[in-house]
Amino acid sequence: MKTFITAFAIAIAALAGPALAASAASAPAGTGTACEAQAAEKKLSGAAKNSFVKKCEKDAKSGATATCDTQAKEKKLSGAAKNSFVKKCVKDATK
Repeated sequence: MKTFITAFAIAIAALAGPALAASAASAPAGTGTACEAQAAEKKLSGAAKNSFVKKCEKDAKSGATATCDTQAKEKKLSGAAKNSFVKKCVKDATK
């Protein structure tokens, strides 16, 4: 699972660019999600912060879903087994 999380982080960093990777890596431990840390770094507050965090988390979830779908295909899963695997995989990746 650590390998998946590392691969997921690398994929997100590659898609989002170096600035996102740097800000996510510099997020202090225990202060919330990487998206919250990025919003704080950008000095966002109120509705702008909420909108940014919501979009950031949605983008992270869609990236996780794509990665998990690919893993399910590699494992040749289908039907309920695939759905269960993807659901758990996305949940684990977006903790």
